Amino acid sequence: MAIRRPGSSAVVAVTALAPVSWGTTYAVTTGFLPPDRPLFTALARALPAGLLLLAVTRVLPRGTWWAKAAVLGALNIGAFFPLLFVAAYRLPGGTAAVVGSTGPLFVVGLSALLLGQRPTPRTLLAGLAAAFGVSLVVLRGAGALDLTGVFAAVASTGSMAAGTVLTKRWGRPDGVGPLALTGWQLTAGGLLIAPVAFLAEGAPPALDAPAVGGYLYLALANTAVAYWLWFRGIGRLTATQAGFLGPLSPLTAAVVGWAALGQALTPVQIAGMALACGATLAGQLPAPRRDRPTTVHPTPASAPTPAPRG
Repeated sequence: MAIRRPGSSAVVAVTALAPVSWGTTYAVTTGFLPPDRPLFTALARALPAGLLLLAVTRVLPRGTWWAKAAVLGALNIGAFFPLLFVAAYRLPGGTAAVVGSTGPLFVVGLSALLLGQRPTPRTLLAGLAAAFGVSLVVLRGAGALDLTGVFAAVASTGSMAAGTVLTKRWGRPDGVGPLALTGWQLTAGGLLIAPVAFLAEGAPPALDAPAVGGYLYLALANTAVAYWLWFRGIGRLTATQAGFLGPLSPLTAAVVGWAALGQALTPVQIAGMALACGATLAGQLPAPRRDRPTTVHPTPASAPTPAPRG
């Protein structure tokens, strides 16, 4: 067992680029993509990116990592993506964002169960503050809520939190970088989505130029690059630190929406943004040494056969 030190501010900043990128997903989905195709959108986002990274790294799992990659792919991609897009299509963006901002609390609870990292009053308070701050920024009166959309939003948040914590618990096999791990998960998740998408939604829709551009952006920048940065960061940060970067996604979504519509921020929204950002920063503070999680090093049997990597 080896104690992993909390990540530096530079690692936190680079990892934060992932949820910032994900914050543009809602605007791209509603502005450029075909309506009512959440499963196809999830598939187009995941599988091409995963196959591209597999071709670049040329590293496949071995031993128990076939099963671990499948589980992580299901949680981080295969379940998370479809649920996320169902929520995006069926809920107002503000409602979906508030549900998603509870992610740090999911991570704190799962870290206690799976990593032995006891929650502290500071992290619990910061998690509540982050969710409340996001609600001040994005939540508006929306009338009756779609229960399917609410369930999808909650389930997607829990799925991503579980994937984050298990990614931290299992680490990476010796000799495997975060780019290969990202490719495994995107491919596994995409293969899980594919049959469900075709059975539920039928043949792919006709795509115009904006839709093609939107899918390319989601697959490359928003997924391949962003998830590589995310899994790279999880390897260097605690699960709690990574989880507390999640509220940056709905905040970015709100800012992108305002910029596109030319709307100004109200004083309440500015206060909410400051509160959520402060809670995110509080979540980066190191935990007491006795509460820091340990990193379990994989056995040699689980390491993949070395191969050239790009």
